[in-house]
Amino acid sequence: MNPYYLDLDKYAELAREIIAEGIVLLNNEDNILPLKKQTRLSIFGRSVFHYYKSGLGSGGLVNTRYTIGIKEALEKETDLIINQQLMDHYSQWIEENPFDEGEGWGKVPWSQKEMPLSDALVKEAREQSDVAIIVIGRTGGEDQDTKNEPGSYRLTDVELDMLDKVHKHFTQTIILLNTGNVIDMSWVDKYHPKGVLYVWQGGQEGGYGVADILSGRVSPSGRLSMSITKEVEDNPAHNNFGSLERNIYEEDIYVGYRYYETFDKDVIRYPFGYGLSYTDFSINDFSFDVNQKTVLAKCKVHNIGEAPSKEVVQIYCEAPQGRLGKPAKVLVDFGKTEIIPVNGSVDMEFSIPFDRFASYDEKTSAYVLEEGRYRFYVGSHIRATELIGEWTSPYTVVEQWEEACAPVVAFDRLKAISKNGVLTPVKEATPLRKVNLDERISSQRPEELEYLGNKNNSLTDVLNHKIGLDQFIQQLSDEDLACLVRGEGMCSPKATPGVASAFGGLTKGLREKGIPVACTADGPSGIRMDCGTKAFSLPNGTLIGCTFNERLLEELFEMLGKELRRNKIDTILGPGLNIHRHVLNGRNFEYFSEDPLLTGRLASAELRGLHKSQVTGTIKHFVANNQEAGRQTADSVVSERALREIYLKGFEIAVREGQARSVMTSYGPVNGIWTASNYDLCTQILRKEWGFKGIVMTDWWAALNFEGEPASRSNSAAMVRAQNDLYMCVNDAESNSGGDNTISMLEEGVITRSELQRNARNILGFILNSLSMLHYTNAISKEELEGLNSEEDDEFDPSSLEYHYGEGPELIVDASVISTNKGQHELFGICLAINGTYDLVVRYKSDLTELAQLPISLYIDNVNKGTISLNGTQGEWKEAVHHIGHLFGPNHFIKLYFGVTGLKLDNLKFQLVEETKPFG
Repeated sequence: MNPYYLDLDKYAELAREIIAEGIVLLNNEDNILPLKKQTRLSIFGRSVFHYYKSGLGSGGLVNTRYTIGIKEALEKETDLIINQQLMDHYSQWIEENPFDEGEGWGKVPWSQKEMPLSDALVKEAREQSDVAIIVIGRTGGEDQDTKNEPGSYRLTDVELDMLDKVHKHFTQTIILLNTGNVIDMSWVDKYHPKGVLYVWQGGQEGGYGVADILSGRVSPSGRLSMSITKEVEDNPAHNNFGSLERNIYEEDIYVGYRYYETFDKDVIRYPFGYGLSYTDFSINDFSFDVNQKTVLAKCKVHNIGEAPSKEVVQIYCEAPQGRLGKPAKVLVDFGKTEIIPVNGSVDMEFSIPFDRFASYDEKTSAYVLEEGRYRFYVGSHIRATELIGEWTSPYTVVEQWEEACAPVVAFDRLKAISKNGVLTPVKEATPLRKVNLDERISSQRPEELEYLGNKNNSLTDVLNHKIGLDQFIQQLSDEDLACLVRGEGMCSPKATPGVASAFGGLTKGLREKGIPVACTADGPSGIRMDCGTKAFSLPNGTLIGCTFNERLLEELFEMLGKELRRNKIDTILGPGLNIHRHVLNGRNFEYFSEDPLLTGRLASAELRGLHKSQVTGTIKHFVANNQEAGRQTADSVVSERALREIYLKGFEIAVREGQARSVMTSYGPVNGIWTASNYDLCTQILRKEWGFKGIVMTDWWAALNFEGEPASRSNSAAMVRAQNDLYMCVNDAESNSGGDNTISMLEEGVITRSELQRNARNILGFILNSLSMLHYTNAISKEELEGLNSEEDDEFDPSSLEYHYGEGPELIVDASVISTNKGQHELFGICLAINGTYDLVVRYKSDLTELAQLPISLYIDNVNKGTISLNGTQGEWKEAVHHIGHLFGPNHFIKLYFGVTGLKLDNLKFQLVEETKPFG
């Protein structure tokens, strides 16, 4: 049997289980949930008709086989009676008020126009129903943040009016929040709905997970992976969020619950780790011990309620304030039980290494335990814990490092001090960089390998242990090395169709040396392939974060690993590990939590699942991608301590515990240096301290700089020097289409050949252990290859996709062989020579009269670019011009869908209108 067979039914079952476990029940007054059998339901809100399965941008553009929304799932619940008359009313209104797609990437509305309700309509619904469900939807995405305004973070007047009217007539109300991120919840105080649930964005199986919770088949066990405040302004980062130039992280280590529990508990509406169940638990029978390097804790969890369910046990540490200052409590471990039957119990054991509660001391460049009493608390959330043990520690150095990535801009940061037993906020000067970065880089340059020229050895010889990797690298010329650090994309024809990039053997010279082409695909909410290939749409990061379930997550991502393997993709661009620093970050839906331990542990679980299929994830965005506004320009000014304890910690856990093999740097600068060219991040911390052995790639079309100089996409020398291995991405690696300065800076001595060889070692080391190498060496079993073919269920076979190449301002495709019958579609790839704005000129004819309508739907990279409206020509050849607009990069997938029979095509001409400078 093929061990990598992708069982889509099992995939769906695991996703459905994860979704239900990530839904967080916040209110359940009078036990309105679970719904009783034969409950009569009226469902309000247009979002029930348009379920947000994910956010937007690279993390959400998955071509699914299907999506089960809340409406579809509830309609299958035979024990519930849905008010169909109300549903029909919504359907009719939506036909007249269609979904607003916005203007495209970065300009998509976060919500949709809501249907106004009349008192008469709601009153009539109440007469027919016992319970009202209100669904409120919000999306999120790249290139724009959530705004503190109606339709984004806040509810619109029409949505508030909907709440007002429904609560006026219904006493039994349930609010479902189909969002990727937390939204304003001040309306809870006014309307006091009986039930409130964050159902988040659950991917293609999302509606089923919601129905499982509402029906009671599954008891809720989701717990908030973030704190929910009463007002958006309560966030400690609020005054230093959103600048397009510089954001100073004055709140320092006091992020999320670390701030609220220390200084301002009263602003919290729902605390970190909170979530209700359909049962009750007790946690007791504690034991506590400390050995030389670890805290050991045990407890017993009892189900003392009326429903079988799971519980999340959370352990927090209260450290002495000492000289450094600490948050009141910090999460140091957690565990989720399996389902505990009524009156049942389970034992839980925890092993907590000292580094979980150590503090980074910038004065000594070490993680330390300051002298004093350490208290440990166990409970179901941060506000519901009890002391299980305490221990007095001497001053202890846990890990000794060197200063790295410290700020150069002076600012005062937040610190806690104890006054009469009360933690009080004060400000202190942030330690600035003392290390000479240029000297560090120069002193740590690797030793150059002698260039030996072509010895007729291939990378396969390294795989078979005939030669060493360094011996192979000695064959690579300067030009080979420069080409190797360039990735191509998006949608490179050299890799699986529709993926985000290709790298490795992209040139004739590199391929002749036996280097295969590896590739990446966008994620992390499923595989994005712009050619239209179908993939499984996964729950988003926020929902996953609220599961607190490592075991189940590993199982789900084992399925994603098989799906990547099936599609010949080496790494998915995810998981996203950035911290929920502020609720208005538009991309929070991709990220797990405000807590770095939870973030790192869940990321590690995903990686373990992927690695079972010899594929991996690319952890991103390294580091401090905590807003979308100005993400390529805004300098994050942050202390070394906050970086290490908060923003880098999840990445560190993913490297050390999850064995991460691929990292993507972020767009913007941290402490003045763009991350893709930041030596302290990519070399000093990631590789020297954490022992990372994989590849580092830039985000797509990222800028790079030497400190003190402007950032540029062409400054690849800065990237090479930092040991960021791959630039993503350019149009053509061999011709240096991006105009990078690798060779010129090598000739000038700014970078060395040894640094390029170091990049090559990382890239080739990754490829040697990659799926692409298995295919290249025919190491994939015959059984698996046969399985790949038998499992294919898409509209076309990607391996047979035809590409058409342009050499000038136009590309002409012979369309005479295309079948244009009704319902037919044609898919092919184009590779344009010039970047710019294009028209599509269609040469066609039809024997039908001029009154005959012959529409062609045009999709480019699986995005609808409109309908080409043609008419009959009575047999005469004619041309029609359809404006496409700007095509981003050279490689694209064209799909034509024919709605009516009777059309004949001669050719399709992609005509350049205006040239623009290419990215990369």
